Amino acid sequence: MVMAPAMTIAQFTERYRLGNPFSLDNDKAYQAWRDIKLEDYPDKLEQLIVAVNDPADLTRAEFNAVHALVVKTNMAIYAGNTGIDPDRKIPSKLGKRFGLTALDDNMGADDGVTSLKVVTGQWRGGYIPYTNKPIHWHTDGYYNPPDLQIRGLLLHCVRPAAQGGENALLDHELAYIHLRDINPDYIEALMASDAMTIPANIDKGKEIRPERTGPVFSVMADGNLHMRYTARTRSIKWSEDARTRAAVKALAEFLESESPWIFRATLESGQGLVSNNVLHDRSGFEDDKARKRLLYRLRYYQRVAGS
Repeated sequence: MVMAPAMTIAQFTERYRLGNPFSLDNDKAYQAWRDIKLEDYPDKLEQLIVAVNDPADLTRAEFNAVHALVVKTNMAIYAGNTGIDPDRKIPSKLGKRFGLTALDDNMGADDGVTSLKVVTGQWRGGYIPYTNKPIHWHTDGYYNPPDLQIRGLLLHCVRPAAQGGENALLDHELAYIHLRDINPDYIEALMASDAMTIPANIDKGKEIRPERTGPVFSVMADGNLHMRYTARTRSIKWSEDARTRAAVKALAEFLESESPWIFRATLESGQGLVSNNVLHDRSGFEDDKARKRLLYRLRYYQRVAGS
């Protein structure tokens, strides 16, 4: 399949002069953008994978191939030849190549690079990303404050688990399309400023992070769509509004469907994900003595440049 030429939101609004397609008052712009978005949209995982030599030093052709996919689908998987090289600079250099420099130095990160592996006997062991348990659908940093939202997400696999550890991936713009096509009221509800509340993170009586309330979908200053979401049922409060509850139910059903827009991939050594913080989950996994899962995760306050 030959993918239709990708078009950014900025290019769309400039070329068609229809305004922002994410405005519920602008159905003409939405329908035009929707047609372009879905034209020749990938329907197989292989169409998201770009073979590269060294992820830390992409050729111009390799860069262009990855970038075109991100513009079209908000994500791309690179398959590099670095194998089990644990050099943390590999994903850092790759991120900088795509204009990603503003790292979220969250509490589990080391200079912005988080080692995702099973940890026992430390505080990290109390958080699911550092266990082998499944992680439900989410976007990263859904509990961050409004001015520090995670726009870009990069994963780099050093070593996969012996079994499991598969990620499901969904372009958040397609989640938006699905819900808006069903009922635009769902989008209005999920754009409300009080749609989703993440309670404060309190450990041993100490507040580590305050309560955070905000929308699921929002439109950024550059016109791009942003999404914050978690499918968890504990430690979350949804608006009591009936439309919000219906929208959340419709979204959860879609995420558990067999939609061809949902891709499933188990990253192998040297492979990684470049994305604008798309929806994703992770299946449970099992390590053995020879294969202990290690992925590097980098969160950014920026989108991939030019996407």
